[in-house]
Amino acid sequence: MREFALITGASGGIGQAIAAELAARGYNLYLHYNLNKEAVERLSAKLSVHGGEYVPVRADFSKLGGYKELLPSLVGVNAIVHCGGTAAYGLFQDMEDEEVAGLFNIHVLNPILLTKALIPELLKKRTGGIVFISSIWGQTGAACETVYSAAKGAQITFVKALGKELAPSGIRVNAIAPGAVETAMLSGFAPEELEVLSGDIPMGRLGRPEEIANAAAFLLSGEASYITGHILSVNGGWYT
Repeated sequence: MREFALITGASGGIGQAIAAELAARGYNLYLHYNLNKEAVERLSAKLSVHGGEYVPVRADFSKLGGYKELLPSLVGVNAIVHCGGTAAYGLFQDMEDEEVAGLFNIHVLNPILLTKALIPELLKKRTGGIVFISSIWGQTGAACETVYSAAKGAQITFVKALGKELAPSGIRVNAIAPGAVETAMLSGFAPEELEVLSGDIPMGRLGRPEEIANAAAFLLSGEASYITGHILSVNGGWYT
């Protein structure tokens, strides 16, 4: 019997790659999006070759309590992958209060409250996996991305704490901290800036969404059965 995984932020580059990998491994999927319905519909059509159920579900995580829009649609979730979000570039003192609140709603409050709402279903089965796609900046911080760094750092600490709390129940909680990955989040960088960035990474290149997807699938699999509360760095050696 196929298990259901929820992927938040499934319309993004990393979310789509994770969906493709999990579908290939036999999961049914709830594919969360906010504005990009067309991307999720195209993704669902592409995944149909795997013969599962791929259900688009919408919620606006930028507002407090937005996660509640998902709850009526979610039945029998066995795994959760949180990979939605956006970054904000600029000096901290120039950020509007609403922008700061929105980033924490997207990256922290809605994902953790949604997780809280779904834990009782996981506890009934005494099995399941939760994975947050955090960031290298949650580990080390980035100038001009201060609030994004703080939100990603909050994800990391939450994962470490919840991993300990749920371990006796057989539910594993982990995170991935990607470095620079070839997604739309880097679309604002000029080619020469990306070249300099790649040169700073020991492996000499940006990451690929599929590499993050492979890590997420591993952490949800039985191969990672003794791993919880862990932050897996997938960054080409950029930060160790």
